Amino acid sequence: MSTTEQKQQTPTPAEIPFTQPQAMVRYVTDTGKILPRKYTGLCAKHQRAVTKTIKQSRNMLLAQ
Repeated sequence: MSTTEQKQQTPTPAEIPFTQPQAMVRYVTDTGKILPRKYTGLCAKHQRAVTKTIKQSRNMLLAQ
């Protein structure tokens, strides 16, 4: 890969902004419950960040 090409990286769960609820779909169920680490495969640090982001989004009425 040359230096001019940049690899498209997905943001880590801690980097997902709460204003994009469609990006958090993989971390919640159809009913809006937050999935546990067992199913998401995240480390504890990232799971806490995802939970915080989802709850913040809910409080702003952006996600269910």
